[in-house]
Amino acid sequence: MNDQSILPAPVVIVGLGEIGLVFAQGLLKNGHPILPVTRQQSLSSVLASAPDAAALLVAVAEKDLNTVLEQVPAAWHDRLILIQNELLPQDWTSLGIANPTVASIWFEKKPGKYVNQLMPSPVWGPLADLVDTALRGCGLEARIVLDAHEMLEELVIKNVYILTTNIAGLKVGGDVAALWQEHEDLARAIAAEVIDIQEKLIGQVLTPEPLIEGMLAGFEGDPSHACKGRTAEARLHRALALARKFNVATPRMDAIAAACASA
Repeated sequence: MNDQSILPAPVVIVGLGEIGLVFAQGLLKNGHPILPVTRQQSLSSVLASAPDAAALLVAVAEKDLNTVLEQVPAAWHDRLILIQNELLPQDWTSLGIANPTVASIWFEKKPGKYVNQLMPSPVWGPLADLVDTALRGCGLEARIVLDAHEMLEELVIKNVYILTTNIAGLKVGGDVAALWQEHEDLARAIAAEVIDIQEKLIGQVLTPEPLIEGMLAGFEGDPSHACKGRTAEARLHRALALARKFNVATPRMDAIAAACASA
């Protein structure tokens, strides 16, 4: 039997929404069998049935991440791939996970529409090449990051982008080009509050301008990207809960939350 007859190892995927399905498609195109974990299945049972799987890719919503990670056995920690928004190292280190693969996804996939890439997605960790393979299978690009500190900055940039646009969108609607052209002061004010919260979460001081520049790179990648997503209010409330926890002043977010509550 030659090597060409040997199938690549399967990949277990938790979270079969639009993003999870993009990865499943890319992996299948490169020969990796997919083992999906549905809401009706036990994660531990699926993992026990696939001890030689190449990876466990977690593509659940941000609010569900902790619940899923708590169920992952230690033997799978090095095979984890995490692709959530609002992701930071504390999300995995707090559970004793030291070395996952982490991607900051800069594409979107809406139901019934083609995948839209804003720019290449940074990815860091032992399975970065597998993420790159999956994305290339869908015509998307990854950018492999070798340094954990650089990846931390990439995660914060994505958080600043998505929180600023979603929260500002609750007030002004529109797209990211209009947000910056017509409401730059609002965008900068909200971004500053987001960065203050991020500093508390990661326990270190951040330099704002590179983060703003990273956010603007996302704007340039898709100027017509809508600011207000369907989870915008939930993101606002999560941000405010963290601000209260860390005693961070958020006057612009507070005003938007008050307006939403009275609408």
